[in-house]
Amino acid sequence: MQSRRDVLGSLAAIAASGLLRPARAQQAARGLDPALLAAAVDEAGALPRLQALVVLSDGVEVAGQAFRGPGLDTPTNVKSVSKSIMASLAGAAIDRGLLAGVDVPIAPLLGDLLPTSADPRLSRITVDHLLTMRAGLERTSGRYYGRWVNSANWVDYVLSRPFIDEPGGNMLYSTGSYHLLSAVLTQVAGRSTLELARDWLGGPLDIEIPPWTRDPQGFYLGGNNMALSPRAMARFGELYRQNGQHDGMQVLSADWVSTSWTPRTRSRFSGHAYGYGWFIAAARGHRVYYARGFGGQMIYVVPDLSLTVAVTSDLSAPSGRTGYGRELNRLLADGLVPAAERGA
Repeated sequence: MQSRRDVLGSLAAIAASGLLRPARAQQAARGLDPALLAAAVDEAGALPRLQALVVLSDGVEVAGQAFRGPGLDTPTNVKSVSKSIMASLAGAAIDRGLLAGVDVPIAPLLGDLLPTSADPRLSRITVDHLLTMRAGLERTSGRYYGRWVNSANWVDYVLSRPFIDEPGGNMLYSTGSYHLLSAVLTQVAGRSTLELARDWLGGPLDIEIPPWTRDPQGFYLGGNNMALSPRAMARFGELYRQNGQHDGMQVLSADWVSTSWTPRTRSRFSGHAYGYGWFIAAARGHRVYYARGFGGQMIYVVPDLSLTVAVTSDLSAPSGRTGYGRELNRLLADGLVPAAERGA
């Protein structure tokens, strides 16, 4: 436990380093308790795998530091945070009338991408099932991932997996579901998901979205390996906290944000609820929505505290089995949330 002198000393060091920027010092003091914020930042820096932390209070950056690894404005692989980005593109496509809604079947949209000997149950899979990873098909994540990405046709491979559950059944965490979503969006828009991401998100949010992995047929990988900077991650989270608005522009409809944050299924790994691209949990009685990527790439949004947090981490090991994911959740729940409570 840090003494009051240690905490205040840490705060002074942070202020001297420019982490709490002078022009925003009043906002920082009002939005998050400075001493508790300083202690949380110290805790973050002591986690050897944590690379960068960005904290926004009511949209204002009150803490931002790259402890190691790429800087705050340098795109880095955010792994499965990509699923949250891809889900937002589905919402943008619905907003633009390119998709009729989440309940439309995907088979007619995929057309000749369907396998010639398709299981009849493929006709029952909807966009909703892809977004919630309830397609029922055998997973392509975890121990199945390598065989999938080494196949000659990723879309065909996913659609040819055996059914483990019925469409609309339990959540089967699978990047393949989001890759099918990427293919669907490409088909209905007539443009790649890279172009869509840059047009519908990158431009309005003024964030960089570099090209990422493509499959052998040219479809951008849905649900993995996108690159965003820590500040871009925070801005994306803030877009959802602001009900789809950024700088007065309605980038996503408020209805899409609301439906994305509605619990629809549950992860058997964490026990947390899942909507469209976002997990749903709680910290000290506050609802928390979070996007998560392998190794500890995180976006946390706590709307009732006006708090948005982005974390990037070393990709060398999974965050779940090592306990690092729990450390990040504790950093939020025991450090940043109390700072926001006291500041508010």
